[in-house]
Amino acid sequence: MLKIAITKGRIEKQVCKLLQNKGFDMDPIFNKDRELLIETNDGISMIFAKANDVLTFLEHGIVDVGFVGKDTLEDSDFNDYYELLDLDIGKCYFAVAAYPEYKTKNYKRRKRIASKYTKVAKDYFSSKQEDVEIIKLEGSVELGPVVGLSDAIVDIVETGSTLKANGLEVIEKICDISTRMIVNKVSLKFKKEEIFQLVDALKGEK
Repeated sequence: MLKIAITKGRIEKQVCKLLQNKGFDMDPIFNKDRELLIETNDGISMIFAKANDVLTFLEHGIVDVGFVGKDTLEDSDFNDYYELLDLDIGKCYFAVAAYPEYKTKNYKRRKRIASKYTKVAKDYFSSKQEDVEIIKLEGSVELGPVVGLSDAIVDIVETGSTLKANGLEVIEKICDISTRMIVNKVSLKFKKEEIFQLVDALKGEK
């Protein structure tokens, strides 16, 4: 039994569709109600969880494989896994966004940067050797500049429509994001054949 944790929502739907296209029995998944763990006739046990919980299940050996966005991996301190595949779906990117004057304004204090992804923000500005104040926001991070809490934000950008609607624009692109397949290091030793069968199947769908 290959145990998989998958991020609920869009990633769940996209990955399961890819697997169905390669002949895996995904009917129990598509027809589930409120079940959080499903076993298929292909020898797959699948847990549906929030993105950060996928990493927790993988870290503690509850599952062998995880499907999660690169944004979650970049913002986590957990790195004891192998990243085996970029599925090239769920594509977007991390960016610094602000009002246009951010690019030319002379700040006489530390810039204030609002973000849900505080590690990504901290690492990015550290790489630029900029000393900034990071402010964590869990909801609509665009509110940071709008209400004057922050000078800029670090957030995920897909279409940019929310930024535009609030008068903000992308100032700097940080990195690309897409869905990744990661694997528990111990599992790779004992279930190598099953795991690489899954990798090979999904490679054919890229």
